[in-house]
Amino acid sequence: MSHLSSPPQKHKGEHKGRGLPRGSERGSSPRDKDRSVTVGGSVSMPAGGKGSRTNCSQSAPQKTPNSLIHEKSPYLLQHAYNPVDWYPWGQEAFDKARKENKPIFLSVGYSTCHWCHMMEEESFQNEEIGRLLSEDFVSVKVDREERPDVDKVYMTFVQATSSGGGWPMNVWLTPNLRPFVGGTYFPPEDGLTRVGFRTVLLRIREQWKQNKNTLLENSQRVTTALLARSEISMGDRQLPPSAATMNSRCFQQLDEGYDEEYGGFAEAPKFPTPVILSFLFSYWLGHRLTQDGSRAQQMALHTLKMMANGGIRDHVGQGFHRYSTDRQWHVPHFEKMLYDQAQLAVAYTQAFQISGDGFYSDVAKGILQYVARSLSHRSGGFYSAEDADSPPERGMRPKEGAFYLWTVKEVQQLLPDHVPGATEPLTSGQLLLKHYGLTEAGNISPSQDPKGELQGQNVLTVRYSLELTAARFGLDVEAVQTLLDTGLEKLFQARKHRPKPHLDSKMLAAWNGLMVSGFAVTGAVLGQERLINYAINGAKFLKRHMFDVASGRLMRTCYAGSGGTVEHSNPPCWGFLEDYAFVVRGLLDLYEASQESAWLEWALRLQDTQDRLFWDSRGGGYFCSEAELGAGLPLRLKDDQDGAEPSANSVSAHNLLRLHGFTGHKDWMDKCVCLLTAFSERMRRVPVALPEMVRALSAHQQTLKQIVICGDPQAKDTKALLQCVHSIYIPNKVLILADGDPSSFLSRQLPFLSTLRRLEDRATAYVCENQACSMPITEPCELRKLLHQ
Repeated sequence: MSHLSSPPQKHKGEHKGRGLPRGSERGSSPRDKDRSVTVGGSVSMPAGGKGSRTNCSQSAPQKTPNSLIHEKSPYLLQHAYNPVDWYPWGQEAFDKARKENKPIFLSVGYSTCHWCHMMEEESFQNEEIGRLLSEDFVSVKVDREERPDVDKVYMTFVQATSSGGGWPMNVWLTPNLRPFVGGTYFPPEDGLTRVGFRTVLLRIREQWKQNKNTLLENSQRVTTALLARSEISMGDRQLPPSAATMNSRCFQQLDEGYDEEYGGFAEAPKFPTPVILSFLFSYWLGHRLTQDGSRAQQMALHTLKMMANGGIRDHVGQGFHRYSTDRQWHVPHFEKMLYDQAQLAVAYTQAFQISGDGFYSDVAKGILQYVARSLSHRSGGFYSAEDADSPPERGMRPKEGAFYLWTVKEVQQLLPDHVPGATEPLTSGQLLLKHYGLTEAGNISPSQDPKGELQGQNVLTVRYSLELTAARFGLDVEAVQTLLDTGLEKLFQARKHRPKPHLDSKMLAAWNGLMVSGFAVTGAVLGQERLINYAINGAKFLKRHMFDVASGRLMRTCYAGSGGTVEHSNPPCWGFLEDYAFVVRGLLDLYEASQESAWLEWALRLQDTQDRLFWDSRGGGYFCSEAELGAGLPLRLKDDQDGAEPSANSVSAHNLLRLHGFTGHKDWMDKCVCLLTAFSERMRRVPVALPEMVRALSAHQQTLKQIVICGDPQAKDTKALLQCVHSIYIPNKVLILADGDPSSFLSRQLPFLSTLRRLEDRATAYVCENQACSMPITEPCELRKLLHQ
């Protein structure tokens, strides 16, 4: 078919420090040369090539569903009518494998994964393959977004024993859950240069019958080696490395891989990588007067501008697609993920703080508009994703990008009105076609569409500045902006009548935490209460539907039920480290945006629970999963890469610093030091793999600012000082409102607050560092000067 069905090629900057590629990008494997048929393990078989893509569709219902019909996960339900005797991950499947002495076939994916759809249609709907899987294996399906611990453990094996990783991930396990063969996407049948899934199954079946002991020995040996290689511990180190050294090395590595023309840090595919942009902004702040500092700012701002102008951004409906298949940010993989929207909203908001350019704040507002409209549950939670695939017309089989592509004819028919005042005959449709680079032949290159199925189709991408488009037709810039906005709105209304992509209505605590941050930070910086209210409603949703009061634990998932209800799996899926870390970050951001101390109090309680469930008291840092929840898994890992999402340990390091700033509790500062020390070796070897943790290291070794505003929360002068702080990019700070009540939560945490007074009964700001506070400040302009020093 098209470029959209070709697995992305390897690109720089996302490899594991030990030489093992990491598969942290969802729905893609930027680290492997070809996702199809990457096979690793102790069964000998040839490497395969790429299978031909067929349009994917939902499984046609069979008479009898399998065990997945009782699950809540949209991904598992997509496989409920396969002719495969699927089991969910759990003791029933493990007991069956032990009793019947069969290997376990573990298949991991997620509901908006394009290649997962492919393998489901080609192989898991195949009756013969279904019989093989049901008779000779115990087949287990896992939604990687529900069980990131299972995904991480076996992805570590696949990456270590094959040429890369990605999804779907398919691994064969012994009955005691030790892996012995793994791969990613398999086409159903053999080709000239590939091995088909049916052949793989037959060979593994034969090996299990004839050489089972050898397989068991090899799996034990590989597991032992992985355990040693994945260990992250303080060892005999007492302190983390130098922040200045790590900062410099991380910046240099990014500088070497930077694309001067189009921004970003790879040839293709290109990913948004908000963690890298966040690092560059922090690096700029600490090196503002140096050439490297200016370079870091330019790299980040240019990348954000090129992304926003490219086809990776949905110019009609807003929001960002998963990644670009080309260097120019032009033709995307059309899947939309909640975690991308959350992090990019913050990145564009920070770009606005730093540059003052409204272009960036407009993009941030557009992202949040998309999330509020398309990814929001009526009770305040946020859905996980929208699929890349949808039917071009009702009744047709889904194709990737069908919802988002346009022909010239469609645009001209929707926008036929003539534009007055132009230097040549011009319709509003022709103006939009010119500005966004649409052509009769289509603007997707033949190399990205090898089967010619996208001829005449176009991805909207900004080709000219407003000024150039206006000059081309002799129009005012303001008039062009209005015409383009009106045209895009008409396209948006027309697009509503197309069949929509599948919505993954699963709600994850971690990603909802990121989204609370996105709304809270953007709302605070732009002074928009409406956006802060979305963050408040998101936090209320988390507390109402994803928090168990009795145990103090977060739940990982909940699901949209019928009629706007919220459903849970039974038993519940409990939270992982990233759920706690991302929700705590969201609550800290929400406190600073809303000044409602209840959110700060809940963040403290969740951090206590996180410490109890995940902290490694011997080696330092946090494990990704609870010991009990991961019982039986051969590895208990600590995530050591900031990828599509930041590592939960990186976020936890920031959270611990902020919580220490809010409370003065020394234990959290000590934990932060232990965590950073545990990851010292990883940071030293490949700092670019942990840019968010390098940021935390810098924050630790600098001085955190406690910015205290003494005043009435509802008074105009208090709000003016708060807005002054929000408008400035200051990543290494906590913002505290002291309302004068000595019994308040924060006054009890930080006794020194009671010594700070309002000056002449006006709202007054103090900037405190190293247990010393500035002189009182009542004017926002004076506070701005001090904070810019």
